[in-house]
Amino acid sequence: MKKIASFGVGVLLMTAFASCEKNYTCTCTYPGSSIGTTETSFKSKKKTDAEASCATLNTNAQTLGGACAL
Repeated sequence: MKKIASFGVGVLLMTAFASCEKNYTCTCTYPGSSIGTTETSFKSKKKTDAEASCATLNTNAQTLGGACAL
């Protein structure tokens, strides 16, 4: 019975940690502009998803002479 209970607790812990979302921050800087620096937070399960979102912001920032990085 102890083995079954231990297994059940282990499965619950793995599920809890697997479904956690992480926070990623994309920082955009606009040198020589009144905008200065902005930060945008993303909640994502995968770093690649946050990187893709930050890349979109970077494309928009480049039109104003800025740059963004995760």
